[in-house]
Amino acid sequence: MSTDQHTEGEGRQPTHTHGPMTHAHDHYHVTHHHTDGDKFEHRSYWHTHEHNHANLTHSHDYDRNAEQSDHGKEAHIHDHAHPVD
Repeated sequence: MSTDQHTEGEGRQPTHTHGPMTHAHDHYHVTHHHTDGDKFEHRSYWHTHEHNHANLTHSHDYDRNAEQSDHGKEAHIHDHAHPVD
């Protein structure tokens, strides 16, 4: 199922689209761990396996070259039971 994507506004980089892809790299997951009262701390973990990224249209303020080179440093969300579906 495909969803029409657009941006309401543009950052320093104009709106652009990345096509779907499947690849493998170390990727990170971040959770919010409840501590005391109303406090949370970030906990992260990482692993490597083949996974996909759906089509994505977006804008951002950071450099597009950094977007590509730093992709493996970004936290990812995907279905671990079916990471390439």
